[in-house]
Amino acid sequence: MTTDPVATSDDTKRMGDWASIAEFDRTLRSAQAGDELAFGALWRWLHPPLLRCLTVLAPGYVDDVASEVWLTVTRGLPAFDGDERDFRAWVFTTARRRAIDWARRRNRELRFAPLGGFDVADPVATSSSLVDADAELAAALTLLGRLTPDQREVVTLRVIVGLTVGETATIVHKSDGAVRVLCHRALRTLAQHLDADEMARGVTI
Repeated sequence: MTTDPVATSDDTKRMGDWASIAEFDRTLRSAQAGDELAFGALWRWLHPPLLRCLTVLAPGYVDDVASEVWLTVTRGLPAFDGDERDFRAWVFTTARRRAIDWARRRNRELRFAPLGGFDVADPVATSSSLVDADAELAAALTLLGRLTPDQREVVTLRVIVGLTVGETATIVHKSDGAVRVLCHRALRTLAQHLDADEMARGVTI
């Protein structure tokens, strides 16, 4: 079993990297019964794409939000009822909600922090410092920052995480058609920015 689900252009196909539906069902049932190894298999399956998703949705708080997501999953796991796609949708819906919660919390902190002459750190600079060690990630985040929030969210789930149109639509509460339009416009915008950046570098040289 690999660590990351593989995206497919056919949204009718079952995504994921389990050998069979039965394998996932057995693993899920064992995890629900308290089997730590089974839960570890679920964690290894979705944690890497979860971190990639949160790098965009909750920059600066990736580990904290991820911990909250898995805590929610652990608490709700015994009552969960669904298949592989339902489980994946549940995890990333939870991630989206927790990321929104952290963003609201962050906004409140920025609003009330300037007391007693203390300077509030620039959130942009703080986020940038967190990705300085990875130039490629920093460049990707810069590009994604040029999209609207809706476009950025859809591209993250569709392209970075590898969810289908239907799964993405469920998580962001939009129609399949709206998700396709947002993703198409976002990718077109990114392509335009990439072309513009290439031209700018060409002029500089």
